[in-house]
Amino acid sequence: MAISQKRKQWYKHGLTVFLFLLPALAVYFTYTMAGIIRTFYYSAFNWSGIGPAVLSEFVGFGNYVRLMGDSGFWHALQNNILLVIVSIVFQLGFGMILALILNTGYRGVKALRTVYFMPMLLSTVATGTIWILVFAPFTGLFDWVLKLISPHVPLSWLGSEEVVMFAVLFVICWQYTPQYMILLRAGMTGIPEELYEAATIDGASRWQRFWSMTVPLLSPTLKTSAVLSIVGSLKYFDLIWIMTLGGPNGYSELMATFMYKKAFNEDRMGYASTVASCMVIVSFVVIAIFRFMTRSREEGQS
Repeated sequence: MAISQKRKQWYKHGLTVFLFLLPALAVYFTYTMAGIIRTFYYSAFNWSGIGPAVLSEFVGFGNYVRLMGDSGFWHALQNNILLVIVSIVFQLGFGMILALILNTGYRGVKALRTVYFMPMLLSTVATGTIWILVFAPFTGLFDWVLKLISPHVPLSWLGSEEVVMFAVLFVICWQYTPQYMILLRAGMTGIPEELYEAATIDGASRWQRFWSMTVPLLSPTLKTSAVLSIVGSLKYFDLIWIMTLGGPNGYSELMATFMYKKAFNEDRMGYASTVASCMVIVSFVVIAIFRFMTRSREEGQS
């Protein structure tokens, strides 16, 4: 009788939770899951984007086979993977350094907090325009500074196949590092100050306190930041499109810019849907691998 009563309470509680979540789930399914499902559906057609897709040629997995042999897609995927690595290493790394500086409580830190966060307050269009002017050949700030060091420097930062991707990666890290600075700083506020005081009394150095206390206690925040960085890097589009349009010759192409060109420049909506579907699959696989690696490491430490 007691078990039956507990089961009824559990069902009632579960129904209440479901009813509260239902509006959010309806919006999520309508605007996210339904779109993903339709994208996979469109990828099975040789559809131009004009008229119903069902009236177009059905190619099944033909678009996927064609995509696997498309060197442009593989180069875009390679750039996305490079963006993921750079984002995790530099954005989270410099974000951690800035968060530690803000956490010191020295005079002037509060004012610097606003300065550090300024890149996130700018729109992407404004950011891209500013850095186009900074990288401009002959008149840009970068060329002016480097000419003081050596007159023999590359002048076309965004027009050079060798350096364009590194120039854009620098701007992306500059723009998004403050986001992780704020996340990590918020995580640090949840660490009790008494733990640091006890470690200091025991003779632990700053470096030891950082590696033995700050990093382990910030692990959930670091994982969340890493997931956000990975997902954002795999679907990144706007700043690359504003600054280079994926050029020159596709050397700064990402999967999102590659998809956009196939959809709206070449009117190959079915093929673009295939690219979008692969973006979903790649994102899922990368996040699954990341979660597996972090979970295995946690289990190994425990």
